[in-house]
Amino acid sequence: MDPSRRSRALAAVALLLVAALTGCTGGEGGGTGRGKPGAAGLGDPYFPELGNGGYDVRHYALTLAYEPGTGRLTGTADITARATQALSAFNLDLTGLTVHSATVDGEPAAVRRDDAEVTLRPGADLKTGDTFRTVIRYSGTPVALTDAEGAREGWLRTADGAVALGEPTGSMTWFPGNHHPSDKATYAVTVTVPEGLKAISNGELTATRPSGDRTTFTWRSTEPMASYLATLAIGRYETKTSRTPSGIPVHTAARGNPPLLGRIPELLAWEVENFGPYPFSSTGAIVDPLIDVQYALETQSRPFFDKNTFNASTLVHELAHQWYGNSVSPESWRDMWLNESFATYAEWLYAEDFGDKPAQESFDEAFADDENWAFPPAEPPTAADISAPPVYYRGAMVLHKVRQAVGEDTFFGILQGWPERYRHANASTEDFTEYVEEQAGEDLTTLWDTYLYGEGRPTEPSA
Repeated sequence: MDPSRRSRALAAVALLLVAALTGCTGGEGGGTGRGKPGAAGLGDPYFPELGNGGYDVRHYALTLAYEPGTGRLTGTADITARATQALSAFNLDLTGLTVHSATVDGEPAAVRRDDAEVTLRPGADLKTGDTFRTVIRYSGTPVALTDAEGAREGWLRTADGAVALGEPTGSMTWFPGNHHPSDKATYAVTVTVPEGLKAISNGELTATRPSGDRTTFTWRSTEPMASYLATLAIGRYETKTSRTPSGIPVHTAARGNPPLLGRIPELLAWEVENFGPYPFSSTGAIVDPLIDVQYALETQSRPFFDKNTFNASTLVHELAHQWYGNSVSPESWRDMWLNESFATYAEWLYAEDFGDKPAQESFDEAFADDENWAFPPAEPPTAADISAPPVYYRGAMVLHKVRQAVGEDTFFGILQGWPERYRHANASTEDFTEYVEEQAGEDLTTLWDTYLYGEGRPTEPSA
């Protein structure tokens, strides 16, 4: 070999060594070194580090055991996902719990922990389009979080159990995942608890297995669900199962037997009449007066109510979320007003139909309240504002102005057509305004500029 050829060969070997060490040889698809790490966040306007890039979760199978006396949770998360890019590594969101091991497609994966980010590096890169299975074993004492507006979420312990509430980030306190609403998946949740306790989650109860001094409950959600809507309630609940007149199962869990639970079939039938076919396989509620979080939550198919919130108007609100927010989920947390405006307007419609209070009267009350004009509902200034009054009440005012602009028939067609168009999907504010104008057959820029994006209160509430 002449010196020049030897130099070129040595240079090629050096380049290969560098590529192997840095994990970058160029090109697409699988094979060691060809993938890139998935992003550690999705760049949400309010929670930029929430969620993860490079994959789409299809299914979570969670197997959990909980000891209320010690507060210890032991879990295995079996996650099926599809790679949306060639991946050399990918992240999961998890806070406050210890990861003991991880595998990807049955092979050990390297684990690195950085606060709420868990980075997994498989033994071989994943190709774009690959469906892969990740199994993570973890344990610890789950924590409660205080969100940006000062509310408690996450894993909330009670005297005999716990309740998991996930909006907006609390779901990552009890299972690892891609915790952004844009990545929806199906779920199976299997929970073992001490004898005498119940474990309630979303969807359908498919198995109850006593074994010694423990009982295992398995729940399945076959429709896609954003992770913040997943829930788990453990305690000495009284549970009941019934059906609506149309045959939808109603699963309820409560301490005691609040009479209002019996109205769920009636209220759901009224909402189906207004909003279209119910989008899930079951409905119900969890009512726990041992929890004091000062809010209810639209946890999918099984809304949660604390000691302060179980009343007819709030029940109407949380049931309406099953269409608006749960089936049609926000593209990002900036689109939160789409969830809350529809659910609040459902309360106004309920008052109109059952309380002899026209929606115009509810609109006028909201219009007169200075709090509702603090900022445009489509543009909350900070993460602390995504559940502030303008998101709810000025958002509902937007819908009422649409009703006035397009007429009754078109408006109630929109109430049903919107959740039909984006059933079990995600949608943005722009999707909504385009849809309304499509249905109305007219440009509504003035309405959007005034009520949805405007900085101040207009002079005429009914203009």
